Amino acid sequence: MGKKNKKVVVLPCSGIGKVYGAVARETAYELVEKVRPGVATLTCLPLLVINDPEAVALVTENPVITIDGCPKECARKSVEAVGGKVAKVHEAIKFYKEHKDLKPEGVAEVNETGRKLAAIAARELAPEVDELAAGEEM
Repeated sequence: MGKKNKKVVVLPCSGIGKVYGAVARETAYELVEKVRPGVATLTCLPLLVINDPEAVALVTENPVITIDGCPKECARKSVEAVGGKVAKVHEAIKFYKEHKDLKPEGVAEVNETGRKLAAIAARELAPEVDELAAGEEM
C-alpha cells in the first residue's frame, strides 16, 4: 500500500493588534487559499485553546506548520499543549528580514506591501507543505 497524502495544517497566531500577527494570518490565508488549496488547511487557534475536539483532532492527526507573529510562539505552544507535534515553526518577522523592501503596516489588516510580503512567504512555504503532504520527514 502507498503512503496516504495528508492534509497539512497551517496555524497562524492570532496576534491581534500586532503587524506581524497580521502578516502571519495573511500568509496562512494566501498559502491555503491560493498557493496550496486542497492540500493545506487552517484551523482557528482559539479552538485549540478551548480543546475543541475537531480542531484538536486536526492538529494531532496531521502535520502542522505554525506561523507565529512574535517570539512567544503561541501557535506552536497551543498545538503542543493539545498533544500535537509541530513539523515546522516560523516567525513572520523572518520573512520581513529576508525582504526588507516590503515593510508591512496595519494591525487588523495589512497594507498592500504586507500582502505582497505574505504572498512571497506563502510561496516560500509551499515546498514544506508539499513534502509534509507527501509524508516526507523534514
